[in-house]
Amino acid sequence: MAGDGQFDDAFRDQLEELFRWRRDVRRFRRDSVDPALIRHLLELADLAPSVGLSQPWRFVAVEDEAARGTILASFERCNAQALEGYDGDEKALYARLKLEGLREAPVQFAVFSDEETLQGKGVGRQTMPETLRYSVVAAVYTFWLAARAAGLGVGWVSILEPEEISKALSAPDAWALVAYLCVGYPIEEHLDPELERVGWERRR
Repeated sequence: MAGDGQFDDAFRDQLEELFRWRRDVRRFRRDSVDPALIRHLLELADLAPSVGLSQPWRFVAVEDEAARGTILASFERCNAQALEGYDGDEKALYARLKLEGLREAPVQFAVFSDEETLQGKGVGRQTMPETLRYSVVAAVYTFWLAARAAGLGVGWVSILEPEEISKALSAPDAWALVAYLCVGYPIEEHLDPELERVGWERRR
């Protein structure tokens, strides 16, 4: 790879492999992760595109055990409620799914969108304010790919109550929860998505 923004075939092949190996990880080793590596990954996330160069993402490290307990309890409530929405074989399969890594992941982030950020001076979002949250998703995906390239796994937990997570972390009212990320070294590696592997859904 040259240093002038030109990329060779070998790099492009590796990039495609990275996209394919970026998987939602649900099972983590409890090994600690070097804080310097996490800081570097967050710096790479800051390279993500954002509407009006607003950079509205707010990555909040969740280290307090009480807060983690509140978030786990929220997941368990939501997951039990979701289970009741299925019947028969689907319900049995759903009950066996591993849908979170909240108990094992050594590093966890709640990622918010600052809906009142002054950065960017409102450019590009006057008629589509939701582009702030889209920008946060771009930062999450950038972090995710960078973590995968560093040998880490990331799991995005979405079966949560946003208001409860915001309250547990004392997030400002103007911050909207976009993602909850579990980060750590994966117990196992898979090229195919877990939901496809267990027969829940297939890529079309």
